[in-house]
Amino acid sequence: MPSKVRKEISFISDVRVRFTECDPLGIVWHGNYIQYFEDGREAFGRHHGISYLDQKAHNFSTPIVKSSCEHKLPLRYGDVAKIKTTYIDSAAAKMIFKYEIMNPEEQIVCTGETVQVFVELDGDLSLIIPDFFMEWKQKVGLVDA
Repeated sequence: MPSKVRKEISFISDVRVRFTECDPLGIVWHGNYIQYFEDGREAFGRHHGISYLDQKAHNFSTPIVKSSCEHKLPLRYGDVAKIKTTYIDSAAAKMIFKYEIMNPEEQIVCTGETVQVFVELDGDLSLIIPDFFMEWKQKVGLVDA
């Protein structure tokens, strides 16, 4: 009987909108949503054991090579937003994350996606999935052990 392999895993974190992230009308400036994606990715990594520090410990960084962001509703100063960060599994040597940012009323205010690749700390692009990342994928049930 084949094992059940997940295609994605998620984590939901909170972020409080700070005064410095808003325009004079108290609305979050559009460029800050990319920072919220980063906040979500960092919380996801800490929760699931694949943080940037874990990657660095294995001699890799994962720079973003693509990002997209679609705005639907505004966030305002003082809101506590939820960031749902979802890792989408891929057979390629890359990390794909999708995001949903929700306001306090749980309405989706923004969606987006980022794609990251594996680069060795000496600057070489990895065209194959690094061993440590494949071990992580097995540990969290994204691939068969």
